[in-house]
Amino acid sequence: MERQHILPIMYDLAVVIGGETSLKPLLDRTLQRLLYYTSFPAGFICLDIPDCSDEVGEMSVRIDAAVGDYDLLGLVGKEVSLPRALLCGSAVREADHPALLAALPSAHAHYKSYLRLPIDGRGVLILLAQQMPETQLPLEQMLQPVMALLSKAILLCRSSDAYAKSLIEARDHAEAQVHQLAFYDPLTGLSNRRLLMDRLKQAFASSARSARHGALLFLDLDNFKTLNDTKGHDIGDLLLIEVAERLKSCVREGYTVARLGGDEFVVVLESLSALAAEAAAQAELVAEKVRDKLNEPYMLKEHIHYTSPSIGIVMFRGHQDSLDNLLKYADSAMYQAKTEGRNAIRFYDPEMQAAIEARADIEDELRQALDKQQFRLHYQIQVDSLGRPLGAEVLLRWEHPVRGLVSPAQFIPLAEDTGLIVPIGLWVLQTACAQLKAWQQDAMTRDLTLAVNVSAGQFRQPDFVAQVQSVLLESGAKPSLLKLELTESMVLKNVEDTITKMREIKLLGVSFSMDDFGTGYSSLQYLKRLPLDQIKIDQSFVRDVTSDPNDAAIVQTIIAMTQALGLNVIAEGVETAAQRDFLDKHGCHAFQGYLFSKPVPLEQFAASLR
Repeated sequence: MERQHILPIMYDLAVVIGGETSLKPLLDRTLQRLLYYTSFPAGFICLDIPDCSDEVGEMSVRIDAAVGDYDLLGLVGKEVSLPRALLCGSAVREADHPALLAALPSAHAHYKSYLRLPIDGRGVLILLAQQMPETQLPLEQMLQPVMALLSKAILLCRSSDAYAKSLIEARDHAEAQVHQLAFYDPLTGLSNRRLLMDRLKQAFASSARSARHGALLFLDLDNFKTLNDTKGHDIGDLLLIEVAERLKSCVREGYTVARLGGDEFVVVLESLSALAAEAAAQAELVAEKVRDKLNEPYMLKEHIHYTSPSIGIVMFRGHQDSLDNLLKYADSAMYQAKTEGRNAIRFYDPEMQAAIEARADIEDELRQALDKQQFRLHYQIQVDSLGRPLGAEVLLRWEHPVRGLVSPAQFIPLAEDTGLIVPIGLWVLQTACAQLKAWQQDAMTRDLTLAVNVSAGQFRQPDFVAQVQSVLLESGAKPSLLKLELTESMVLKNVEDTITKMREIKLLGVSFSMDDFGTGYSSLQYLKRLPLDQIKIDQSFVRDVTSDPNDAAIVQTIIAMTQALGLNVIAEGVETAAQRDFLDKHGCHAFQGYLFSKPVPLEQFAASLR
């Protein structure tokens, strides 16, 4: 270090120290710069050292930062015992003190010289060398202003780190709260319908792989309404809590026990026998165990109460039917048990086979629908707080020549199961982009966006990015007006692959929206890494947002989270002015739902804009 370089060096050190907002980088970078300018090879910092009134003996200190020595680096954050004569006292530069420095835990370097710089009551900075670097400058005095500045920066960084920690804790708490509210019954702690449906999907997949049967038990408590009406809802709640505990005790760990609402419960049994008769016998054995357990008396405060369950059972193997149908079949069997005397167990009637055969017929017709040009796109408008159109979501419809308009709920899952969703999804993307190009010729529509749902099967195609690029080039559509909607469960299956594809598509100018947000397992840890532009609040939360405190809390948490992440937010399923006003008041200013328009054909959508 030369005398003519002092001012630039001091300026650089001030910039380095003033530019950090977190303690660890501040200490590391300051050490690095000081080593560079003073030619010392290594150094360390200890903060919050004990009282230095006595400079004899050793003291226990924590090494908060170290640079230039691997042994010292390995001790960062740990307590070590060092001589008080090294750590305590005023700024000093000392040579030929091998005995004093021998206490340093460094196996590879034998230091003899050091420069001690107190950090104005915050700690001490020690620079180490085998031979004292040559300089005529009074480093002890010259660097004191730097240490004073470092002391103030340490205080500021600690405050900043504490604030950041509080934000992280608040985020983690909000994430846990959203997860608990979204997936668990608040009264019993059992899985709710959302989590049950996800567990059933997993059970279907496991059953398909193992070729083993599974079973779904649907339970309803007999005469529960009478208890509520005569003893009050608080007693009824106590019964439900006790029933939940007894159900959990009747099944193996890992089986799903859920409360659908009221006095309805579901138990999912997995890995039963591969033989249908044996699997049915196993399921019936569990159902009888459940019935016997629930028939035992209940002590509800000072009251002894007796109840019994009506239980419906439906067997499944693989993906033979949809989740909703499975629940419907089990519900049907449960009501059959009720009508036949209660406290009974009944299996679903094998007429389920007729539904399976009907599904196979639809599959055959679905394979021909694309070639026969039977698909249509309907457009559901998206508006802002003033009712001005922002764009639309395109929704697929199947106009069958005989069946008429086939419900998406009937053919979309079938298309996903069979892989037909890939060519169908490509057609949807091509048609939507062609419409965007057509709209660009009209001043009224040229700024409208179109949201296109992308299925998991379509997104996982190796050439999906190339497909999107090709469609944009061929259609001439403006990429910034195309929005691809992905679901939570889809993006989290393979996060790294998802992020890579999304970034490549973002480079084309296309934006992304996360559909049905709140119904999956989104972790904020992953969510903040996804290159999203928008979050769409699921309609299941919007439906009761003005009447259900849980849904209201979830929606407000989601809106606050999107604001913190710098994302746009839109709510789907808005059907009433009260829902819109609640969302608008709490920071969601984009809406979609029947309050504004149901999904309509292109001609009707265009007419509504004029």
